[in-house]
Amino acid sequence: MPKFLAAVAGFGVTFSTMFKRPITEQYPEHKEPTAPRYHGRHQLNRYDDGLEKCIGCELCAWACPADAIYVEGAQNTETERFSPGERYGRVYQINYLRCIGCGLCIEACPTRALTMTNEFEMADDNRADLIYGKDKLLTPLQPGMAPPPHPMAEGTTDEDYYRGKIAGATDADADGGVDS
Repeated sequence: MPKFLAAVAGFGVTFSTMFKRPITEQYPEHKEPTAPRYHGRHQLNRYDDGLEKCIGCELCAWACPADAIYVEGAQNTETERFSPGERYGRVYQINYLRCIGCGLCIEACPTRALTMTNEFEMADDNRADLIYGKDKLLTPLQPGMAPPPHPMAEGTTDEDYYRGKIAGATDADADGGVDS
């Protein structure tokens, strides 16, 4: 008789949940907003004048445990300047087939060039489209920004850029605020 009662108790759990109202999410028709601090897709940031923050140091690639980031740095010249300082990231790729979303690349970036957005919908039916290059990762140019290459703001050094003290910088950028 005890084995029979154990089986009835198991069916009791089944019967009690059969008559409860189901909890169904209507995704993707009804999308819930993601948390503001959710770590999703990566983003390469720019300074207020349009120069890229990435200096091609490759620290993010070294920090990535999944080997999902490929960076190829190149030298800036006076005629072609993409970032303040000596170098810039000529090739920047993130392979989202490998990325585990750990955020170690974000912590390794010395210039806050790489951050994560809260965008999470990156599914695709083509493997090649899940390798994001600079064309997909760079933030779009905002009004007042000039597309690189162009010289640094007049009278500034690369250290002024890193400290956020360039012409036209907002108060949030000047005191180390977080770029989105």
